[in-house]
Amino acid sequence: MKFRSVRTAFLLGSAALLSACSGEGDLVIQEGVGVTSVRSRCPAVGIPAYTGDITTFSQPGDTTLASMDLAATITNLRVTCDDTGERIYSEASFDVLATRRDAGAARSVELPYFVTVLQGGSTVQSKRVGTVTVNFAAGAERAQASAKAGAFVNAAAATLPEDIRERITRRRKPGDPDAALDPLADPEVRAAVARASFEMLVGFQLSEAQLAYNATR
Repeated sequence: MKFRSVRTAFLLGSAALLSACSGEGDLVIQEGVGVTSVRSRCPAVGIPAYTGDITTFSQPGDTTLASMDLAATITNLRVTCDDTGERIYSEASFDVLATRRDAGAARSVELPYFVTVLQGGSTVQSKRVGTVTVNFAAGAERAQASAKAGAFVNAAAATLPEDIRERITRRRKPGDPDAALDPLADPEVRAAVARASFEMLVGFQLSEAQLAYNATR
């Protein structure tokens, strides 16, 4: 599956440069010029493109509105993260809003979802598949359910090497040859930041046909 976008912002920013009188994004003018930024070791969390919705049909191969059985969407994604140990644990909670075409008898539907961890934007570190159960009351067209998905990330792998951190955050005085250069323009620095950057992605576990439907509808 190609991950084209993530709904939440993914900050590749620099390592933390802590100062008692400066905040994230502030210019540091004492003894030189620099920019403070905060880079969390917790993975960015989001929903890959085309995987936040699922639609099922009553007739195989027929994707017309008349054949639609059920449609559901992942929404209200919330994240907690504990990065105090050797293994960082992130947990995403989310809601599933579902609509069915036939508001008849009470019905329960199990919808599969995945949680996967990517390193550097492309390397899959782990993947798990779970299910969320949506319960429709008799005569109801709409239903809602909630689910959680968690994953671990190695804290050492998510930590920038000290030399890379120093190259990103060191203060540069006006007139220095590299004062106006973006540290992330250095291929070595950029590669190190990518290696230490993780994403935890959550979405519906779709068939090829369902994924194609989402991409073309």
